[in-house]
Amino acid sequence: MDETIRTILAEHGHLPVEVAKIGDEDDLYQAGMTSHASVNVMLALEDEFDVEFPEVMLRKSTFESVAAIRVALGELTGS
Repeated sequence: MDETIRTILAEHGHLPVEVAKIGDEDDLYQAGMTSHASVNVMLALEDEFDVEFPEVMLRKSTFESVAAIRVALGELTGS
């Protein structure tokens, strides 16, 4: 799952640093991801994992790190 998350971040996160250099707990917003880019990441995650993020998960903290995204996707996919 992490590899897929990182691929989506690389393609849609518009980060000024290489995704491979970002740690699982590193703040993606501090690394340069904008709120607009996070929406693009969310939409790509929904497409890739065939899920829909509920309104309660539509907050900055859900997408602030690879680890946070993994936890959210785990809740949505049951894995």
